[in-house]
Amino acid sequence: MNKLRPALFYFLLVAIPLQTLAASEIKREAPNCMLNTFGTAEQVTIEQWQGKVIYVDFWASWCPPCVKSFPFLNNLHRRFGDQGLQILGINLDEKLSDAQKFLAKFPTRFDIVTDPDQQCARSFDVQAMPSSFLVDRNGMIRYVHLGFRSGDVEELRVQVQKILKEKAANP
Repeated sequence: MNKLRPALFYFLLVAIPLQTLAASEIKREAPNCMLNTFGTAEQVTIEQWQGKVIYVDFWASWCPPCVKSFPFLNNLHRRFGDQGLQILGINLDEKLSDAQKFLAKFPTRFDIVTDPDQQCARSFDVQAMPSSFLVDRNGMIRYVHLGFRSGDVEELRVQVQKILKEKAANP
């Protein structure tokens, strides 16, 4: 059974409270997922941001660390958006209304999309909530971060800055 279940993520978060589950540097091609813009049926793909550094963040309204990560993501967007950073929050709630309530409390300055059939989460192999993937300008996943706590901020910022400094292989 490969279907993501909120209860499983919640169990992981309760079992390992507010810890970073894992962070690692890797290099593999990012999946080109078909996603919906938030609240509409308009479809977008991750590939449309090719040439930018993409911070892909899988989140859900029931995820306590996601609440803590959103101010950090808004700050990243404000600080590095004009340098080529695209933050993409991919919501995995089963009910759109749950995400709408969350976003009313915690508004974002970055793009929010939905993954209604959770195919993108499976393609990225999401293991925890939140799960973040830094994708370089060439479409390669360079860094994976599972979970979120305030102590993770500096390492994440360093990784973003490091990848932003790199140029695309074939601009």
